[in-house]
Amino acid sequence: MLEGFRERKLDVTVALQELSDIAGELGAKSLKERLDRDLVKKMEEDRFHLVVVGEFNHGKSSFVNALLGEAVLPVGVTPTTAAIHHLKYAETPESTVVYTSGKRESLPFGDARKFAVGGEHSQDDVDYLEVGYPAALLKERILLVDTPGVNDLSLQRADITYSYIPRADAVLFLLDAGQILKESERTFLQEKLLKASRDKIVFVITKWDILNEDERKEALGYARTQLAHLVKDPVVFPISAETALEGNMAQSGMPELLAHLTTFLAEERGRILLDNALGEGLNVAALLAKGVDAHRRSLAMKTEELERRIKVLETDLQGAAGTIEQRRMRIREEITGIKVGAQKNLERFVEETIRQLPNVIDSAKRDDLRKFLPAFLQDTFRQWAEAEGKEIGGQLETLAEKTIALIKEDANDATRNVAETLGYEVKKLDVQMDTFRYDAGVAAVLLVGIGTAVAGSLMAGAMIALLGAPALALFVRDRMDAEYKKQAKEQAPDVIRSAAKHVGPKVDAMIEDFAKKLDVWVVTAGEELYREVLEVLNAARDVRRKGTKDDVTLKADVEAQQARLTKATSRVVELRAKLEVPKVNVRVAEARG
Repeated sequence: MLEGFRERKLDVTVALQELSDIAGELGAKSLKERLDRDLVKKMEEDRFHLVVVGEFNHGKSSFVNALLGEAVLPVGVTPTTAAIHHLKYAETPESTVVYTSGKRESLPFGDARKFAVGGEHSQDDVDYLEVGYPAALLKERILLVDTPGVNDLSLQRADITYSYIPRADAVLFLLDAGQILKESERTFLQEKLLKASRDKIVFVITKWDILNEDERKEALGYARTQLAHLVKDPVVFPISAETALEGNMAQSGMPELLAHLTTFLAEERGRILLDNALGEGLNVAALLAKGVDAHRRSLAMKTEELERRIKVLETDLQGAAGTIEQRRMRIREEITGIKVGAQKNLERFVEETIRQLPNVIDSAKRDDLRKFLPAFLQDTFRQWAEAEGKEIGGQLETLAEKTIALIKEDANDATRNVAETLGYEVKKLDVQMDTFRYDAGVAAVLLVGIGTAVAGSLMAGAMIALLGAPALALFVRDRMDAEYKKQAKEQAPDVIRSAAKHVGPKVDAMIEDFAKKLDVWVVTAGEELYREVLEVLNAARDVRRKGTKDDVTLKADVEAQQARLTKATSRVVELRAKLEVPKVNVRVAEARG
């Protein structure tokens, strides 16, 4: 299946490269750069992302090793010391430490195992460990992300749950054959994973070899029934990594899993990748058509007239730049308002939570307080983050929609101005930009993770430390209750405020990142038509000045460009139509004896 996808991907790349060549011949340098950088190169470099998620001691490292075909990762690493691993294809084994600062440091491959269990590198400063290995699966341009196992998935690092998973093409969610679908796993699926990744989760039951034939039937039936409450038609594969690593692949369940993954990636995720590229190719082709027409009309003009019209368009471009700057200022104003509103909402939430805490603490029994107060604070923060994330996501989406509508109006004005300057019939240029709906949604999903991240690292740890102070054992029980609750009332507000100080900058950064994307698009889309037509006319003028071609040859060149563009556009349309393929049949793997 992936071989078929690679062939289709090559066809799409060739079609986009043809548009790039036409843009180069036409003199449309900006469009050529855009095609080469944003489409052709991206197509060549893009990888499928597989993310492996599971609780500690579910055989995750053994499973990843089975996927790779041999023991590459260390087994039995403790959850507190493990690092995220990015596994990609390399001709020879290699490893690189990638820090949160962006710094990359080469690491001898033999030391990669030692790195996973600690050492001279500070885990807090490390973003991930990149491992290159000559595994057959990775050669299919697959990036395998192995996330650290934890004792409770609710404590999973937020950047894994809210950054890696939304970008994944498939998520392999590991369940232990000895205890399928624990309550913590069920909660994690319901509250976090299913919201963003329902259509790309593959459930893997590990340690299948520990069960006998009757137990396997019972376990698989239980898994099907329980998962069906959460996911319609769950995809479940029982796997024995140990059996696979011992060389008995046929009885391990791995061939069935790999067959499903390759089909899913090629037909589902691959189709989306190719469709997006071809859609953008059609947008570029529409711009190139206007460039060809501008070139054709320039041939009917005298040199002086061509110079005059170029100056008119340059003046129009300057005017467009002023309009674009107004659009950008409007975006900045609205983004500032969104950030200020988010900060005020955070401040109100903190003060309201602190105001309610004394009643919560007084009404709780001491043992319950010790056990549940950190979880209560964490859950309270999470609920706020989810609600705030949805609100901010909606505001960003509305801003993007308004901006897109305005830029479409600007593009139509530009089309009319260009048409009037060059003397041809006005025809609207359809500016298409629908990815900001996705980006706004991502911003909301990412924001949901803030509360959990801060609560997990600050609230839970700090509250457990504060409320479990050994000094409290000096008091009799009644007084102990009073002192314990007193400390909780005194210390909890500080913990909440400390957490909020970490949340505020994260919210600002997410909003700012979205604003930068929108700003870049506004500048590009707003100037694109003017810039392309001017580049084409300037190229035509330069050819005329050189005098290397007569009028007959120049006209023949334009018609040849038109014919190539028509053929290339038809090819893009044809390839896009062929992508309308039926969805992969979702099935549940049968248990192996």
